[in-house]
Amino acid sequence: MLDESLLDDPEALALADRRGLLRGAAEAGARVRTALRHAAEAGVMDLKPDGRPRAVLTAGPGMAAICVADLLSTLVAAGCPVTRLGPTGVAPAAGALRWALPGWAGPVDLLLIATPDGSEPGLALLAEQAYRRGCTVVAVAPARSPLMEAVHGAAHGLVVPMATAPYEEQEQTAAASPGALWALLTPLLALLDRTGLLAAPPDSLQKIADRLDHTAERCGPASATYENPAKTLAAELAESLPLIWTEGSGAGPTGRRFAAALAELAGRPALTAELPEAMPAHGALLVSTLAGGADPEDFFRDRVEEEQALRARVLLLRDRPTDVLSAAPAARELALSHDTAISELEPEGGSELEGLAELIAITDFAAVYLSLASGA
Repeated sequence: MLDESLLDDPEALALADRRGLLRGAAEAGARVRTALRHAAEAGVMDLKPDGRPRAVLTAGPGMAAICVADLLSTLVAAGCPVTRLGPTGVAPAAGALRWALPGWAGPVDLLLIATPDGSEPGLALLAEQAYRRGCTVVAVAPARSPLMEAVHGAAHGLVVPMATAPYEEQEQTAAASPGALWALLTPLLALLDRTGLLAAPPDSLQKIADRLDHTAERCGPASATYENPAKTLAAELAESLPLIWTEGSGAGPTGRRFAAALAELAGRPALTAELPEAMPAHGALLVSTLAGGADPEDFFRDRVEEEQALRARVLLLRDRPTDVLSAAPAARELALSHDTAISELEPEGGSELEGLAELIAITDFAAVYLSLASGA
């Protein structure tokens, strides 16, 4: 069960946060600024590409790298295809993950490697394979890691050290931090801005950092639950199965990241789908035993010994779509018609990237609060 009293006790939250997750979420804006400086020092801002790549390939382990690929695919859109290379298996001898290039990859393609670890031998082998094919390779990884050494100095290679917080002494801490996403993503946004695949100039990235700082102030431990959107969301989703229904191009990756964060950080399941397809996809859940109006609570249930029944709760996650054909009204009507509770989240004004950053920050904080207040 969720200990809601913990949410409004900053000292108790700090004691419970043994992995430094709240600090990691709060430092996201600083990570963007540091990553932007690292990208400039690596020469990203001075690049003058001859043209756009035919395709962008991404590789890397863990939730942060998966989200990087998802976000880049959304932001690049029709500019060129973005393909995530998932691990193809485990090398029998080393017992480590391995990656492989598709057969069509060649000199006109760009390989982006993003990892908060950098010691994966499979990624170093992938970079070597890309060099043999003539692909350009850009890697974002911790400084002095084996991957950085493998890519540094190559004819078609560029390395950008991953931005870490000053207090982090072990790379494992950096990998677990919610801020790791921005340390990996920021240099790649700056790079793809130089190629013309998306618009993310340095001033836009600075605005992302400012929005992340502002959101961290709203969602921090010192902010009371009633005025804290992340704590409020965590309390609303407690003891429920979240059905994350997204609307808008940026909301889709955010919803998928939130579902992954709930599983990884809080040990909680969640389902996500994009509107309008979410309604038929999850419609059966609204009339099953998970529905809000199903099986009224037993009056004689022992509320101390017996856990509360799990109920579905819809989270409408939107990035302010301008299309008048919004499916949100129909989604609200469907949920309410089955007595299913609804939470809603959408960003304040600003650019697409700023709104995306705000949604990610709020849901990151919410996942951390759920983890800490439920003892996950």
